[in-house]
Amino acid sequence: MLLSVAMSIDGYIDDSSPDRLLLSNAEDFNRVDEVRAHCDAILIGANTIRRDNPRLLVNSEERRAERERRGLPPYPTKVTMTSSRLDSSFKFFNTGGDKLVYTTPTILDKVRDELDGLATVVPAGDPVSLTTMLDDLGDRGIQRLMVEGGGTIHTQFLTHGLADEIHLAIAPFFVGDPSAPRFVNPGTFPQDPAHRMQVAEVRQIGDIVFARYLPKR
Repeated sequence: MLLSVAMSIDGYIDDSSPDRLLLSNAEDFNRVDEVRAHCDAILIGANTIRRDNPRLLVNSEERRAERERRGLPPYPTKVTMTSSRLDSSFKFFNTGGDKLVYTTPTILDKVRDELDGLATVVPAGDPVSLTTMLDDLGDRGIQRLMVEGGGTIHTQFLTHGLADEIHLAIAPFFVGDPSAPRFVNPGTFPQDPAHRMQVAEVRQIGDIVFARYLPKR
């Protein structure tokens, strides 16, 4: 489980405007594209789909071709989890390859009807259980999962001790907006002052600082 995030120096992953805040640069976007190409699936929360309307693709044609040479589909499976309905018009559902939606039994049929075959919709408890979802992903052959947010999803993975790596890109500016989303929400984290994470890598990517942490020591 690899958590990937770009944030401002003060820990924000977006601002409160209707437009998406670009925190990375072109070189860092290319790094993310390479990481995606080496993953079996990419997970984002439903709120991130609604807020950013991302495609979550491997953009490099060469990297997609390399995946196919290895016997893989050109795009990783796209995964989300939700306890409310999702609009079928989002780019998430209309680009790339396979999609999985984990939801509650209560709205299972409504989500299936709305998406109308654009995704495989799977019941995963009420509330949606990370453990149930991850067990199902494992059964489907997903071995390397890239988690791209948002803050609620990252918080759940970290507080449950599920993250194997954190890829953190730090933009050289502040947001300073208390109503904007952050990398993580309040919680009880195993990675506390008494259990410091291992720094596996730090490098500069243009004006971005990239750091790779290993939460499990």
